[in-house]
Amino acid sequence: MSAEPLPLAERLTRQIAAGGPISVAHYMGEANQHYYDSRDPLGTQGDFTTAPEISQMFGELVGLALADMWMRSGRRPEASYVELGPGRGTLASDALRAMERAAVAPRVHLVETSRALRARQSALIPHIVHHDNIDSLPEQGPLLVVANEFFDALPVRQCIRVGDEWRERVVIRREEEGRFIPVAGYRRIESGLPPIANEAPDGAIIESPIMGAGIAYALAHRIAKQGGGAIIIDYGYEGPALGDTLQAVKAHKFADPFANPGEVDLTTHVDFTMLGNMARQAGLRVHGPVGQGAFLQQLGIDARADQLARTAPERASEVEAARHRLTDDQEMGILFKAMAWTHPDWADPAGFIR
Repeated sequence: MSAEPLPLAERLTRQIAAGGPISVAHYMGEANQHYYDSRDPLGTQGDFTTAPEISQMFGELVGLALADMWMRSGRRPEASYVELGPGRGTLASDALRAMERAAVAPRVHLVETSRALRARQSALIPHIVHHDNIDSLPEQGPLLVVANEFFDALPVRQCIRVGDEWRERVVIRREEEGRFIPVAGYRRIESGLPPIANEAPDGAIIESPIMGAGIAYALAHRIAKQGGGAIIIDYGYEGPALGDTLQAVKAHKFADPFANPGEVDLTTHVDFTMLGNMARQAGLRVHGPVGQGAFLQQLGIDARADQLARTAPERASEVEAARHRLTDDQEMGILFKAMAWTHPDWADPAGFIR
């Protein structure tokens, strides 16, 4: 009979005791892998709610944007709908339903490592193929990619200025059980920092999304080779920038990111400049970023909300509340941004007029 696995906090404590401090990126990667693999974190009973869970309008409009781009690009055969980190599958289900109404029926491939979420996705969407990473995605036919709140959950390297030096930020354990603390490491960072590092004050932090950049670059090369495009939606900024954006959420409230690893959702703000640069290096055209509110309004969310309210008058206030939350500047309209990549031979996607 096998022994029960150690809690993640205990495993990290032993790693640190045996080998010394671990990087923030290592800590974040271990914590989120455990977190997502062990639960469904979405919805009112979970820790956070994403845009697809707020309203069907979000997924429908994203799906129609992909379908429109595919049709105006010549209806290329063997297209695949690909979603990175698809959560419960809500966005994919809504997007595929809207695409089907437009007579677009791509094959469905979901990149998901969580066993709990894979089960939810399979129960909702028939005939899907799951992938652990993008390497096993189809190599023939264009890829119609969606990544909603995917890049924000990937580990980032944090660098901190100490005097006239830059050092990697690392994690050590605290005396309290299950608690850790970030500190400046001993190793000096000699290269790889953006020009803003030269004038940064003591204690400043720069985040380097090394894993996100690698995935973005590899995905962009696949689109450049096979055709298609991607729509990326997340909360973030146009970098490079200074600042510590690592945050934790538990039960819809902010929590200490260095307490109870694997039991809280860890994210950082996404550098959309980096994402655009990766796509351009692969030869793709980049559209945006634009605010999520402007993106959805250009795609027709106001008309869709009116249609839903007329069809079901008893839900009119609910539909309006969802539209407001998704698009208002004080809600998700500006903090969340949308970007698209397209193969140079493909049509420009709708929704990206600044």
